Amino acid sequence: MTIKATNPKDAVGIRKWRQFATIPFTVICEIGVAMMEGALKYGRHNYRVAGVRASVYKDAAIGHIMCWWEGEDLDPDTKLSHITKAIASLVVLRDAMIQKKLNDDRPPKGNLDEVRANLQSVVDAMFEKYPEPKDAFTELGVRNGQGVSAVFVNTEMSPEAMAAIAGAASKGARFVPGGA
Repeated sequence: MTIKATNPKDAVGIRKWRQFATIPFTVICEIGVAMMEGALKYGRHNYRVAGVRASVYKDAAIGHIMCWWEGEDLDPDTKLSHITKAIASLVVLRDAMIQKKLNDDRPPKGNLDEVRANLQSVVDAMFEKYPEPKDAFTELGVRNGQGVSAVFVNTEMSPEAMAAIAGAASKGARFVPGGA
């Protein structure tokens, strides 16, 4: 029996509109639970009937991203990641756009090309003025150990997280158990 190097359907299948192989189903599962919250509160797929106001879902998505960025990983109400909740907000917003159920209450269009160009000139000038920018201060301490006198370590931190801050220790930072 001769085995073909590839199945002829492969050449056709990889060019189809359905590209589910590119999507991590772990995230899809989380989004499903986040969407279930909305289904329980408002009725599943209510947004396809009632429609969606763009500003409400923009605010929800940005609010969740802001909370995550400021260090609150989980939504206090659901214990789901704020990132998952932001994605769920964007899923509803995008579905409303696709289904023509969007109440587009965005402001009049801005002159984004001009704004981007002006801001890029400012950024370029800053990088010229400061060609060797300082490292960022992060949740895990300052990069390269600059200015770090102590890094407080959660004793339940994973080995990966411990490895991530090992650089600070090599630069003279001391570790204090329990965050004291």
